[in-house]
Amino acid sequence: MRRLLVLLIILVIFLTLWSLAATYAPHFSEVFHLPKLGNLNISTQGVKVVTEESVTIDAVKNVGPSVVTVVEQTSPQQQESLNVGPFQIFGLPQQGGSSQEPQAIGSGFIVSSEGMIVTNKHVVGDSAGKYQVITANNKQYDVQKVYRDPINDLAIIKIDPSQNPGNTLKSVTLGSSDTLEVGQFAIAIGTALGEFRNTVTTGVVSGLGRGITAGDEFQGFTEQLNNVIQTSAAINPGNSGGPLLNSSGQVIGINTAVSQSGQNIGFAIPVNTVKESLNNFNQNGQFNRPYLGVAYKFITKDLALVNDLPQGAYIQQVVSGSPADSAGLKTGDVVIKFEDTTIDDTTHSLASLIASKKVGDSVTLHIIRDGKKMDITATLGSAPAQ
Repeated sequence: MRRLLVLLIILVIFLTLWSLAATYAPHFSEVFHLPKLGNLNISTQGVKVVTEESVTIDAVKNVGPSVVTVVEQTSPQQQESLNVGPFQIFGLPQQGGSSQEPQAIGSGFIVSSEGMIVTNKHVVGDSAGKYQVITANNKQYDVQKVYRDPINDLAIIKIDPSQNPGNTLKSVTLGSSDTLEVGQFAIAIGTALGEFRNTVTTGVVSGLGRGITAGDEFQGFTEQLNNVIQTSAAINPGNSGGPLLNSSGQVIGINTAVSQSGQNIGFAIPVNTVKESLNNFNQNGQFNRPYLGVAYKFITKDLALVNDLPQGAYIQQVVSGSPADSAGLKTGDVVIKFEDTTIDDTTHSLASLIASKKVGDSVTLHIIRDGKKMDITATLGSAPAQ
């Protein structure tokens, strides 16, 4: 009997609480300032879920039309000689054929709707060559003029938009390479293997401030590029001159080389270097770069000990009539200091120190000639067109 009474009391309490809850629950949100879930206006209209896939698709749709293929009229003998050096930076040769045929050798991207295109200097390295540009929508343009930057592996090629009336040339958006961080997303676009146009690869920024040697050993020139971007985005032969993009579709670099001794190791020139070259070009109508006029080889500490030479920039050749020639520099001189800076083979190379000056600047070179220290003053000239 007592147990039945307890159960009845519990049941009455439960029913009372249930009634109170039904009566006052709608006002709890007002007392405690809670949102009324039934009245929330939740809309998914205009909301976009951002994924790596959508970022890549948007970037490619936006920038892809601005990426071009650069081709040159080459002979079969030239085509067979395109694969050289530790950094593969050319399109692959086409097999067979005895006559001259257009050969896809690299990529580029449009920076002006008036027909200005940026690519690598080694892509258009033949000053006697005839080049064409093929856009993403398969329109062909003859290259009217090539401007080569004598310091960086960069070139500007000019085409005439009126050659294809009604076809709009879309320019890219140049970002900044000063704020790059290792690990951030990167997208590369270019003509892979000299054949597959607008090939897209993705990866990350793998390293910053790298130093590499790029160029054309077959044609007799290479150059040291410092402060380049390393990326895991696959940069295949033929990608040279194409853009490296961030997740916003802005150009952060220009693809220039890929190591054949490793996998997923590509390199790009920072876009700020590209912008500096463009500004220099726009101001002068050409690349106006400081020029000394020497060819040199850096003598490392080990080489210096073996060859009984001082460490520094060993002058291998002095260009006749150049500022170096006028100043009295000779083959065999070793430049150990440029002004107050000791020469090394990284950030303080002779080339980079010259590049930090302006045309017309007077500089003091501390050299060693026949075991004797000397100071030579030279006035930097303007680099000749290439």
